[in-house]
Amino acid sequence: MDLEHGTQLGALGYEVRGLTRGRVTYNEFFMTAYVYVSLKKSVLDPQGKTIQGALKKMGYKGLESVRQGKYFELTLDGGLTREEAQTEVERIAREVLTNPVIEEFRFSLAE
Repeated sequence: MDLEHGTQLGALGYEVRGLTRGRVTYNEFFMTAYVYVSLKKSVLDPQGKTIQGALKKMGYKGLESVRQGKYFELTLDGGLTREEAQTEVERIAREVLTNPVIEEFRFSLAE
């Protein structure tokens, strides 16, 4: 690792740049957050019911229920550690992407 320039080889042999205050950031390789938002189980889902009815009319079998939701992909720059990215994505999902009264979310991070 070259501390002066902040470069090193990452786990997959790729160069990782940007050593800041003793932490490695992923400037060359962005992290992606996958956020799934859905209605809480206690909230009726009329769109899901409509989809279920349409699938039944089209001949699809074995469906007990359908619930619809929203999906977001957030590309994060290299300025955050994995822990910071998790905190920030959770904050974004809670404060912006969902209505906490009727919706819930889950997310995953990939490098």
